[in-house]
Amino acid sequence: MPTYEYTCESCGYEFEQFQSITAKPIRKCPKCGNVSVRRLIGVGAGVIFKGPGFYATDYRTESYKKAAEKEKSTSSKETEKKESKSNSSRRMPPPEQSEKAERDTKDKKKSA
Repeated sequence: MPTYEYTCESCGYEFEQFQSITAKPIRKCPKCGNVSVRRLIGVGAGVIFKGPGFYATDYRTESYKKAAEKEKSTSSKETEKKESKSNSSRRMPPPEQSEKAERDTKDKKKSA
């Protein structure tokens, strides 16, 4: 049930009332007794859906959270292995090999 805000236009008294959505708005001021109360439009509150009819990751069971964490750590280890392999294949060749490769490239260009 929501909490509604009301204000009395006669005396300026502001108050909140916890009531059902289907309940009629209050008209009589609890302070001065005049029938000049109006419901204010409030910002409302955040809605939290709980229960078996809603799917929300915030309310997962502990076993699910542990399994997800385990899967996450396993996948991050595999990513690290892949990165280390790709970095090792990108290593610079020793200077002798690179000089030889340059000479071979120059020779190919000359013959073409």
